[in-house]
Amino acid sequence: MKKRKLTSHKGENGIVLVIGGSELYVGAPVLAALGALRTGVDLSLVAAPKDVALIANTYSPDIISIKLPGKYLRSGHMGMIRRFIKRADCIVIGNGAGLRKETLNLLKKVVKIDKPKVIDADALDAIKGLKVSNCILTPHHGEFYDLFGESGTKKSIKKYASKDKIILLKGYYDLISNGKRVIQVKGGCPGMTVGGTGDVLAGLAAGLIAQGEDLFKAAIKASRINKNAGELVEKKKGYGLLASDLLDVIPGLVKKN
Repeated sequence: MKKRKLTSHKGENGIVLVIGGSELYVGAPVLAALGALRTGVDLSLVAAPKDVALIANTYSPDIISIKLPGKYLRSGHMGMIRRFIKRADCIVIGNGAGLRKETLNLLKKVVKIDKPKVIDADALDAIKGLKVSNCILTPHHGEFYDLFGESGTKKSIKKYASKDKIILLKGYYDLISNGKRVIQVKGGCPGMTVGGTGDVLAGLAAGLIAQGEDLFKAAIKASRINKNAGELVEKKKGYGLLASDLLDVIPGLVKKN
């Protein structure tokens, strides 16, 4: 990570905005926001339905929540979140958002914005048939097949990735491509099948981008840090590890990477 000036001020070292959350999936945007904070960004914001946003604040006072009216994300929220999008250095889109038609319509509007983005989870449904850029896509193998109609292999992710559309295919080992190269990241542990580790990964990537890392390197580093964090936690907690446990060991791994 680049060395900070002693005179740096709040907001100068990265702002991440997470857009997601629903009645069923309250924790997903929180984990993404905290994953970003653990990389060292100054501010991590969560734009979510009001109840989800309030719960985010009770979970961590470090998160700034944007409380959107209603019980799910919808197109009408775009006006409220637009000014926060302008402030953000990177946006994480889709964590726990749900697949309501109105929610997907909002996510479709956000993914078209020309700002660095990590498109994850339910937002991957929103981009079907859309041309997206300046982003990292983070599908698992099932989501990759739904998006492109092909199994996720080194050849296929290279085919659909590009310099401004990085694909991070999650799995036993992660495959990351910029359309020219494919990087394989091994590691992790079986305990990481627990829900939420992918949300932490999305936040990690966004946090690195917000601090100046390019998309491809951010995806590689985030994958490596996330897997190494899982390995460290599993040594102490076995298969009882939680996605939130990864957050405590991430700062030390960021320093090494």
